[in-house]
Formats: sequence, structure tokens, C-alpha cells
Amino acid sequence: MTVYDERPWVKWYDAGLSADIKAVEETYVDLLERGLKFRPELAAFHFLGITMTYKELDRLSMRFASYLRKQGCNPGDVVGIDLPNIPQYLIALAGALRAGCVVTGVSPLLTHKEMAYQLNDAGAGVLVTLDAIYENRVQKIKGDIPRVSCIITTNIADFLPPLKRTLGKLLKKVPSGKVEPIEGKQVISFKDILSMSLPDIARPAVKLDDTCLIQYTGGTTGTPKGAVLTHRNMVSNFAQGRQWLDLTMAGGTVCSGFPFFHMAGLYFGMISMSLAFTQCLIPDPRNTKNICKEISEHPPMMMLMVPSLYQMLMADPAFSKIDYSACKACISGASPFSKEAINALEDIVGKGKVVELYGMTEASPIITMNPFKGKKKILSVGVPLQSTRVKLVDIETGKRELPVGEEGEIIVHGPQVMKGYHNKPEETANTLRELNGEKWLYTGDVARMDEDGYFYIADRTKDMLIVGGYKVFSREVEEVLCEHKAVDFCAIIGMPNPERPDSQIVKAVIQLTKEAKERNPEEIKKEILEHCRESLAPYKIPKVIVLTDAIPLTAVGKVDKKALRVA
Repeated sequence: MTVYDERPWVKWYDAGLSADIKAVEETYVDLLERGLKFRPELAAFHFLGITMTYKELDRLSMRFASYLRKQGCNPGDVVGIDLPNIPQYLIALAGALRAGCVVTGVSPLLTHKEMAYQLNDAGAGVLVTLDAIYENRVQKIKGDIPRVSCIITTNIADFLPPLKRTLGKLLKKVPSGKVEPIEGKQVISFKDILSMSLPDIARPAVKLDDTCLIQYTGGTTGTPKGAVLTHRNMVSNFAQGRQWLDLTMAGGTVCSGFPFFHMAGLYFGMISMSLAFTQCLIPDPRNTKNICKEISEHPPMMMLMVPSLYQMLMADPAFSKIDYSACKACISGASPFSKEAINALEDIVGKGKVVELYGMTEASPIITMNPFKGKKKILSVGVPLQSTRVKLVDIETGKRELPVGEEGEIIVHGPQVMKGYHNKPEETANTLRELNGEKWLYTGDVARMDEDGYFYIADRTKDMLIVGGYKVFSREVEEVLCEHKAVDFCAIIGMPNPERPDSQIVKAVIQLTKEAKERNPEEIKKEILEHCRESLAPYKIPKVIVLTDAIPLTAVGKVDKKALRVA
């Protein structure tokens, strides 16, 4: 038995938390129905000044489900939802799942070609999208998406009061587009569907191992892949998260800056509906003024943001003036959070409230998390959830288990691990591999584990640099850089070394603080290099430093290293 088999992390679980969850017996549809009907008078969400109750969400999502059935959608058919975080997303999501359909979230930021690829790959028959996207992208691919027979269009402002809706469009604060028919496809507005008189449908015969979601990875390492997540996967991860965070039915208001097309945002949205939480819907996460207004008017008991968004919020003076006494946790995920930034955030929201976690789409998505009430370790992504086994193996073979303190690839075994990639047997076989007679998810992430069983992410395998035969983990260098007072954001990437084809050059791209931008850039570079020399081995020190006004971010606020590499 190895150290990983002994699960040293279990002793750090909060009191009353068992090492394993019970085998799930209900589908997500069962959980959703319970949440919708638990307290009908409760607010399901707040959105730009309007509020919808669970009674209304129940009614409208059932109407949407009835329409899908009327259109000939059967359990297992795929519905694509191409929307930001607006009321229509939750109505369509709940409605599609109540009809027994499979949902695939489509990013509104995709190009028309990327959209066509995903819709075809997922086999979507129905698409829900914004009228602006319909005009500018869907019309371009109308002949390239043969399986899409029904397109439902909507506008961000459709649920706003008439005056706000009109002003928003006149002032061009709300994008809109022309909806012209497409031959051979049913094109209908979301509002028209919700105004129809349709009979309620019976609950579909959905089984635990039926597909719930086909959720696409970001495609930063090649062609996007659709992770097939079953009802068993999702409900297992909800059970893990619910117990870990001590969540109860109708437990309060939550706010997430993650878009629903991202797995973290979708998880938060789905578990919230199943537990009758009230959600603050954030259509534009970069609009910190709106986020501050929402959480000031509707104090959340829990928030979920990417680190860069927390930092943008802290830069808004309104954020520090809000009362956070009702907030139990500020959950952070998707990218590294520096020690300085965590301390600064906790100075505002309260000590011990930042909970870092680690997950990925292929694991529904949560794998590890810092204890909710117990011992948190800053810079650690915590310990594996209940019923989740994690090991670190050597990157070269993927078979040799590594000792405590040594970096290796994270592999995962648990009930939340996906069924596989949709229509991609080779990629599935490469990611879900057999080790000692069991299937393990090979994450592509590099980490180390300390003696207590807490994990520390070192890098993505694709972001790891080789310098003169030595491994350089970009996160380690980035953490040192972030300690310098002139650094706001930073990213480490590898450049080809023209003198040594087998080696790379460490390049640092740095976004300076507002104050530092007023200073001499060459002096700042010298200071940063001197700072690095005090904390890093010579081969880890950046040989090239580039100062930039703004580091490019992905749709969810992670540093876009792919863009930096091609810049």
C-alpha cells in the first residue's frame, strides 16, 4: 500500500464529514424537481434589478420542456445553450433537463466556425442563442449545421422592464440582431415559447448512467473535446460539494463570476437550483460596478470567482465597503491565487474565508478543496474530496507513483470522473488510462503533495519549461514575481532557445500596478531581476522580461498563455 492509498488527507476533513459519500440513487432531474418546488416563494435569482421566484422558474422551465417535447425532442437529444448568465440560460437549462435532454453549453465568444464544430460534434438538434449571435454567426453557418432543426433566439434585455429594455437597445448598451428565417429550420423567439399554452410533460425516464451534459473543454491544447458527464457523475459531485461546504436547502444567496458555459459556473448554477438557493446572475463579470451593486443589495453567503476577478473587485473602492458578515466562503478556482492577494481579500471579507479548490471539466468538476471550516493552507488547492482518490505519477511513463514532496502528474479516480470524450475514443483512451486494474483520469496537471495530504499545483504539463535539462514550473516563478510590489499580474512562458534546441528560455510577461506604470521601466526590470535572484535558482530566473499594459485573459479570467505564445 502506497502513501496515496492510505489517504492521509482524510484526517483533515471537517468534523462529521465521512471519508466516502453514499452511492447516489437519484438523477439530477430528481434533485432539480425538488429544488424548484421546495419553497416556491423564494427568489430563484436576481438579475439587473429584477427577481424571479422559484414558482415562476418552475412554470417557465416546464413550458420550455413542453415545447422541446412538442418539437419532437426525446430523452437523450442534445440542446445547445449559447448564452451569457441571464435568466433565459437557467430556464432553458432546467427545461431541457426536465425534458430528459442532454445540454451542451456553447460559449458566446466562439467564432462561427468554432460554433459549427461544437454543434456538429455534440449532435445538437436545438440551439438557444442571442439574436446578435444569430445575425452575426449563425447565419454564416446555416448550411453547415444540418442536425440543428430548431433555433430559439432571445435578447439579453428580454426579461427587463420595458423602459430599461428600450433604453438599453437605444443606447446600444445591449447587443441585438436581426432574426431572419433560415430555410428548413424552425426559428422562434424565446418569448413566444414562454407565452404558449402547452400541457406539462411527465417526468422522463432518465437513468443514473444517462448523459446529463456534454461539456466542452476550452481547446487551449488543440481541438475542443466534449466531456460526457452522466447524471451519476454530476449528482456525486454535488453530494461531495454539498457535504463539504455544509450546504442546506434554501441556504441563502450565492454569487458567481464564472459563466455558465464554463464547468465551474454551470456546477454552481445547477447545485444552486437543486438546493433552492438564490443566485445573483452576472452577465458581464468584468463589470465590477454591477457585481458590487448585486452583492451589496443581496448579501451572498458564498461567492465563486477566478482570482483575477477577485483582484479586479478589490481594485473597485465599492467592494471594500460592503458588509460581508453573511459570507461564509469566497471560493477560488481555475488559476493560481497569490498569497498577497489572498491576504488582501481576507482583510476585506474576513480571515479564513478564502477556499481554494482544484477541478477540471472531466471531473464534473471538483477534485480537491481546502477544508471549509478546518485547516486551510494558502497556495494549496486542499485535499481530495470524499470518495476521491488522487495520486501523483511520473510524467514520463504515468505509472510510477512519486513520494511525498516530489512533483508529478495528478491522476484521479472517483465517482465524478467523466464517462469519456464524446465521439473521441483515442483521446478518451489517452486520458482515461488503466493503472493496476482501475481506470484513472490523467489530468495533465503537475502537483506535489505534502506530508498532510494537501496538494499544490505546480503547472500544466504543457506549461512546464525545460531549461538546460532542468524542469521549471511556471507557477513557482509567477509566485515569486507576484511578491514584488510593482507586479499586478504576470505569466511565465517558454521561448525556443536558438543555441540549444532541447532547451527553452524563461520569458516573463508582466502587467504593472497603476503606480509602477509611472516609473522608469528599465529600473523596474532591474528590481524584478534582483528580487528573482534572491528566491530562485539561476536557471529559473527570467531571461526575457516584457512589460505590458494588459495581459490577455480567457473568457473565465485565466491568463491566456496560448495568446502570449503566439504574440
